[in-house]
Amino acid sequence: QVQLVESGGGLVQPGGSLRLSCAASGFTFSSYAMSWYRQAPGKERELVADITSFGGSRIYADSVKGRFTISRDNAKNQVYLQMNSLKPEDTAVYYCYAARGSFGSWGQGTQVTVSS
Repeated sequence: QVQLVESGGGLVQPGGSLRLSCAASGFTFSSYAMSWYRQAPGKERELVADITSFGGSRIYADSVKGRFTISRDNAKNQVYLQMNSLKPEDTAVYYCYAARGSFGSWGQGTQVTVSS
């Protein structure tokens, strides 16, 4: 059974940092590209960052370039999102997503709130 469990969200002041983690199980993690998406209230879910199966290529949304870093540890079946210089507009539920071909699976999400 495919399972993706996010953690690390919370309340942080503007300019602060958070590190999100996503623990994967039930599939061959190293064979899947992994992504982080986010969805703010009243907005569509959007891609934040994506990393290929062995981490050779990463892409970022323009809004987070230079502030967020996606990484993965295939030995631990985990993907991470380091978020620095957080802004109020980064407030959203952040989701982990696993993809390979036509297969895709979502985690349950973790709330990130950036507020003073």
